[in-house]
Amino acid sequence: MAQTFHNFIGGRWVPARSGRTFANSNPANGEVLGEFPASAPEDVNDAVEAAARAYPAWRLTPAPRRAEILLRAGEIMRARKQELARAMTREMGKVLAEAGGDVQEGIDMAFHAAGEGRRLHGVTTPSEMPDKWAMSVRVPIGVVGVITPWNFPFAIPTWKLMPALVAGNTAVFKPATDTPELAWHLAGIFEQAGLPAGVLNLVFGSGSQVGDPLVADPRVPVLSFTGSTEVGLGISTRAGALGKRVALEMGGKNAVIVMDDADLALATEAILWSAFGTTGQRCTACSRVLAHERVHDELVQRLADGARGLKLGDGLDPASQVGPLINRGQVERVQDYVKIGFDEGAKLVAGGVPATEGALAKGCFYRPTVFAGVRPDARIAVEEIFGPVLSVVRVTDFAEAVRINNASRFGLSSSIFTRDVNRAFAAMRDLDTGIVYVNHGTTGAEIHLPFGGMRGTGNGHREAGHTLLDPFTEWKSVYVDFSGRLQRAQIDRG
Repeated sequence: MAQTFHNFIGGRWVPARSGRTFANSNPANGEVLGEFPASAPEDVNDAVEAAARAYPAWRLTPAPRRAEILLRAGEIMRARKQELARAMTREMGKVLAEAGGDVQEGIDMAFHAAGEGRRLHGVTTPSEMPDKWAMSVRVPIGVVGVITPWNFPFAIPTWKLMPALVAGNTAVFKPATDTPELAWHLAGIFEQAGLPAGVLNLVFGSGSQVGDPLVADPRVPVLSFTGSTEVGLGISTRAGALGKRVALEMGGKNAVIVMDDADLALATEAILWSAFGTTGQRCTACSRVLAHERVHDELVQRLADGARGLKLGDGLDPASQVGPLINRGQVERVQDYVKIGFDEGAKLVAGGVPATEGALAKGCFYRPTVFAGVRPDARIAVEEIFGPVLSVVRVTDFAEAVRINNASRFGLSSSIFTRDVNRAFAAMRDLDTGIVYVNHGTTGAEIHLPFGGMRGTGNGHREAGHTLLDPFTEWKSVYVDFSGRLQRAQIDRG
């Protein structure tokens, strides 16, 4: 019998008030992994009330003490890394090595954010008046609503929760319904680390029943969301009308430029990893290759051969290189886009069908797919598919490649392969994305650098890096006049 899991509200593990549940399944074989609360607005209300009650005491807890809890959480994660990675592979599908990397990002963020507990740097500056002190400090904002996707079910929540908590905020966390178990593990780790009751609250359920009430609640002044552009913009519209701060991390349509002087073996290896790692279900996945006309044909052949050679299977099998898509609906979405590619006149050179032989028939598997002869404005070249579909576009020169890259409605990650240092620096300057790689694919982020994108990818906020506290803090300017008399800035200067 599958295990039954509960929400975490006010330091207690509780079912949804209605008693309703939903099933969590393994996309590799359909196995039911557990039953989770199908929560409703009343459960969200309980969680927000708990977070609001906990906020005054947590805000006044010295930041180094808050950081010590994050450090303990990071140590627990490190001790349980393999267990957590296996749980992630079972419920999300990514191969075990990638799941371990997902958990490692959470560990890294725990330690990185904990370091801010002894920094939380403000600014001191000279006053224009004598005997007067001037400074600015960061302060927490209140209850933070955190809404996360299924593709990085451990890393992304830590990117949001760790900075929010170390800064002195409390939180209500709504994970994706496709990956609830990793959120359950994360909340349990915080509980074990000694986080006070109510500081973190976890509510499972759908977007309409949990996400929408969280967005609308006036006691939640800050929202941090990662997911699709359409959902993110809807949240921004509703929350913006309420005067809330909203940090959005949304879609991508990332391109790798391969110039005529590129190392094609290296470029091929990197593109295959960027396009088909996590089965293409990354916001940073490479879904477009802008190949110089002199190397286009050879590169297409290399990519097609490489894609056909990738082994599909359960991510727990060490031999598997590509796991399943997250659910049947995503398989259908990918198949629809493959048909669109055919209808647009693109040439299919690899994949293009679900994988249904043997044990794969029980899961949500799709063959790594490569299209050549793709127009720059084709739908498969401009719309986010979020699956293992790669489009190769022929370009005549560097300038055309940059124009095509920058014409995208998205602006998360881009890459160039070249041996020309001048061209590399021009790409670093001209590629209009939040992340730029040289001689590497479009995936892979280090948590001590800011992560985020431009245009349809985000709304100006960045996660991780030295910007990690920005979405979750306000700046307060403080003046101390010790002159013993009234000094009027600007007016008394003569």
